[in-house]
Formats: sequence, C-alpha cells, structure tokens
Amino acid sequence: MSADIINLRQARKQKARTEAETRAAENRRAFGRSKAERADGEARAEVARRHLDGHRLDKDPSGHD
Repeated sequence: MSADIINLRQARKQKARTEAETRAAENRRAFGRSKAERADGEARAEVARRHLDGHRLDKDPSGHD
C-alpha cells in the first residue's frame, strides 16, 4: 500500500515542457523550411523577377511612342 511520492512543482514543470515541445513540433511541421529550401525559393523568385523585368516595355523617354 505504498504510493509513489512526487514533487508537484517538478511534475508541473515537466508537463509544461512536454506541452511546449508538442507545440514546437506542430509549428515546425506547419511553418518550418530548411535553410536550403529557403535559399532555393529565394533563388527561384530572383530568376522569375529577372525574367519578368527582361520583358518589361518602357516608354520612350523623349515622349514619342
């Protein structure tokens, strides 16, 4: 009939740590991208921007069309 004695302060802290880790894992899954994935996305955006700028039609600065 012996019960395990636990420290409630430590139990609360451990529960908070576990919940924080669960939330962090969910955030990593939802928002996380690796550094390589971010760099790849930025490079693709730069190529697309250059491609679009290369097809831009600028007006003649003298005012003649």
